[in-house]
Amino acid sequence: MFIALILKLFFNSLTQTRKTSQNFPPGPYPLPIVGNLFLFRKSFNDLHHILQSLHAKLGPIITLHFALVQNGAIFADRPPPLDGREQVVITTAVYGPTWRVLGRNLTAEMIHSSRVKSYSYARKVVLERLLKLLKDQSDSADRWVEVTDQFRNSMFSMLAFMCFGKELEEQKIKEIAEVERDMMRTFGEVSMVSVLPRVTMIIFYKQWKKIFQLQEKLRRLIVPLILDRKKLKQEKSNEGENQDDNKHGISFYVDTLLDVKLPEENRSLDVEEILGLCSEFLNGGTDNTSALLQWIMANLVKNPHIQQKLFMEIKGVIGNEEKMVKEDDLHEMPYLKAVILEGLRRHPPLRFLLPHSVTKDVVLDGYFMPRNGTMNFMIGDMGMDPKVWEDPMSFKPERFVTSAEDGEGFDITGSNEIKMMPFGARRRICPGYALALLHLEYFVANLVWNFEWKAGGDITMEEQREFSVQMKHPLQALISPRFL
Repeated sequence: MFIALILKLFFNSLTQTRKTSQNFPPGPYPLPIVGNLFLFRKSFNDLHHILQSLHAKLGPIITLHFALVQNGAIFADRPPPLDGREQVVITTAVYGPTWRVLGRNLTAEMIHSSRVKSYSYARKVVLERLLKLLKDQSDSADRWVEVTDQFRNSMFSMLAFMCFGKELEEQKIKEIAEVERDMMRTFGEVSMVSVLPRVTMIIFYKQWKKIFQLQEKLRRLIVPLILDRKKLKQEKSNEGENQDDNKHGISFYVDTLLDVKLPEENRSLDVEEILGLCSEFLNGGTDNTSALLQWIMANLVKNPHIQQKLFMEIKGVIGNEEKMVKEDDLHEMPYLKAVILEGLRRHPPLRFLLPHSVTKDVVLDGYFMPRNGTMNFMIGDMGMDPKVWEDPMSFKPERFVTSAEDGEGFDITGSNEIKMMPFGARRRICPGYALALLHLEYFVANLVWNFEWKAGGDITMEEQREFSVQMKHPLQALISPRFL
């Protein structure tokens, strides 16, 4: 189940709502000037609990399939940014030429299947480093491992290589990752539903001040990397060399952004815009993926029979001699894919999509949706709907194996039907969803193949909502190397 929440942004729209005969979706009565802003007086992290309460009282308003598929273009836009300017990042760009150019660049130049394969070198290096670190920890007296930082740093390292074209020093990676994470956490403390932005700038003054300070720190860390890549690219161009990296035969995200032309303004991206796109790229593939990786491993610890079944599938594919699961092996592991999908269903990294803006008045499921209204979707509750999923609270990968055996597969994109949508759907689906699935499959397979994961105490599955849904009590597991 899910809700579309219409937020009345301005006082005149509130007064107009009272006068109109249109049938708006039910909801709490808005206060003058601030509307329903008072509901979010603490932080954005309250939103899920608030909407669950409203859902219990008022019921679902629309179906997600109808909203994002049948009228996808109407609901594909984003609310305006604070300064009224179009944002040059993919996730929040206005639905139009700039969004299409940026999205096409990312999908064609970075996460097309042929490009993704070319980055296998970086994934292998990062995986080997992670496995060694875990083995060293497992050799200690207590053999306990705490994986939160290791998982996050591993994901960030891969994306940093894809973005900047070189393996950054570990300290540099930690510095950038720490700033990015602090920014994500602070954004979670600010209302991110575009309700009276100029009012929220006052209410959340301390948080916004911290965000601006973090942005400046991030600028000092990343801009030199962009300028280095720009200088190298120019030198190669002057010398007539291939633009791809000579060592690995691949290009990098910064390189592609240096070539992008904004269609409406017929200009290249400036350094600040490239910085924003790089930050989006790093955050989008790090926080959510590392959080989900930890949730999946926690479920494999709590359910050793699932872990053993997955181990036996891997063994059946690669045999006894191989020490690492290769990317090409993943295609032959349907149960592994089922484990990943069940992790996405049970622990979607986000409880909501980024806000959607309605581009014109429309009647949806009998309710009037006003032009410029802001909508949000409770995607976190969709995978827990007992009307759609049998025993939704249990971790059962078999529910996805069944559909795969029937030859249907599970449609994660929402093209045919929507039972869950951890990456969004259709026009605004996360463009990097295929890359995220690859990273999850590759790392889960190798973590299970190289170590037996056991619980030495209680594994609590309590959630902590930051920008993404994290484990409130990070996973601590007792691991035993399978190979000496």
